Order: sequence, then C-alpha cells, then structure tokens
Amino acid sequence: MPRLLTPHLAPGSLAERDQPDITADDITLRPWRLADAADVTGAFTDSAIRVWHARSMDEGEAEAWIASWRKRWNDEADAGWAITGAGGLLGQISLRHIALEEGIASISYWVLPAARGRRVAPRALTALTGWAFGTLGLHRLQLEHSTANDASCRVAVKAGFPAEGTRRGGALHADGHHDMHLHARLATDPSPDA
Repeated sequence: MPRLLTPHLAPGSLAERDQPDITADDITLRPWRLADAADVTGAFTDSAIRVWHARSMDEGEAEAWIASWRKRWNDEADAGWAITGAGGLLGQISLRHIALEEGIASISYWVLPAARGRRVAPRALTALTGWAFGTLGLHRLQLEHSTANDASCRVAVKAGFPAEGTRRGGALHADGHHDMHLHARLATDPSPDA
C-alpha cells in the first residue's frame, strides 16, 4: 500500500554510512568491539543495571550482543555505542527502535558504578542527541525509565529531555509492572545550555 507522505529520512540514511565515533569533552562514544565482552559481562553483574535493564549476561551472550550491533546498524533498526574515557569502558548508549521514515528513535543508556556521579550519562546523551539531530537528521528522540529510577530522570532532564507524561504499568521488571516516565526532545528544541 503506497504511503501518502514523503519519509522524513530515506532508507539507507544509516546503513550507507560508517558508524562514527562521537567525542564530547573527555568521553567518546564508539562502536562496540568484541574485546569489550568481559566489561559488558561485568556491567550486568551490577545490581542497578540488572534492575533497570531486567537481564543478566555471561561472556558468550555478551559477545553475541556486541556482534549483533553491526547487523542492527545495517538493518537500520538500532545503533549502539560504548561510552569510553580514561580508564576504559564507562557505559553504553544506544538509539533503539529507529524509524527513519518517521524520523524518530528511542534511547537507552547505563553507566558503570565507577563512572557514576561524573555526569557521564548526561554528557553521552547530549553528544548522541547532537549527532542524531545534526548529522543523521532525526526529528524526535525519546526515552523512558521507571518512575522509581530517579537517577535516569535527572539524566534526561539535564540533557534537555523534558518529561511528557507517564505510561501506567508500561514495563515489566522483576518486582512487577512499573509506571514509566516518557521524556522526549525534538530537533527544534533549544539545547539544554541555551
């Protein structure tokens, strides 16, 4: 069935380019490498990451997870980066559920315990937002977090993603369904430092 609208971004807008490194201050977002598998496995032993992302991962699963990012990029479905800095891996950030036709993507992130409290997540989110709007050309970025996850809420607000509302019972966690805050930013919104 033909669409009556011109797509916001044409197919190939992501897959036809190499996944970039994105640098901001003293952190770099870079594509995942198989050498990161042990660090990813370690990340999923952290109680906060396990609670909010509702999974664990052994090294073989981490290797498969890392390897899957190249295919997801080529399929224009998702794009994931390792957040790195002095001392190595600091966390992860990704564009999820990319809809080029609509110009929309969701964002997920986590930060390792040793990197928390250093504004790693809001700086990474700001850097990825700048690339997604300025280079890729997306129109809207959104993220969700449990209403019980105050730290993630602070990250979103610091990076210029105002809260839009609450999805009641929107995600299943180990202790049951959680209400989820929805935050979003449009390409036309002012930057958080403006």
